[in-house]
Amino acid sequence: MSTPNASNEVAVLKTSYGEITIAFWPDVAPKTVENFKKLAREGFYDGTAFHRIIKGFMIQGGCPNTKAGETGMPGTGGPGYKVKAEFNAKSHVRGVISMARSAHPDSAGSQFFLVHGDAKFLDRQYTAFGQIIAGDGVLEQLANVPTKSGGGGEKSTPIERVALESVKIVEKA
Repeated sequence: MSTPNASNEVAVLKTSYGEITIAFWPDVAPKTVENFKKLAREGFYDGTAFHRIIKGFMIQGGCPNTKAGETGMPGTGGPGYKVKAEFNAKSHVRGVISMARSAHPDSAGSQFFLVHGDAKFLDRQYTAFGQIIAGDGVLEQLANVPTKSGGGGEKSTPIERVALESVKIVEKA
């Protein structure tokens, strides 16, 4: 029995709008890639939701507080540990997946974002660790989900639940 080559693995994100397939960049962000794969294999992301959508910028998910029955504020949860930043030369352009974090550079845990528009101002400040290789149309649909407009904040919370049903790590076809 052969062991799959880790660099030959991709993530399949099953959303309420369809599937997005992501190829990883272990050469520039090995610890981040391994953390994402570990969480995916444990089912950590299954049943979460994309809690922040800013069309032309990014779609954010990976917060455990978005699971049914959780009471914490969406966008504030994590796996209970932090991952050291792996800033690199990969540019934050459409289709890139990168780790979300707080003001502290080494505060990423489980939350990530998919870049919808050019966000090169994030380069070398956030850990880019892969890119979409299938499902760009799904990215576009996610970006067009209406968000709440109302008092304060960024008005980036989707009006309807945008589910991240599962994340599976599979061998690249």
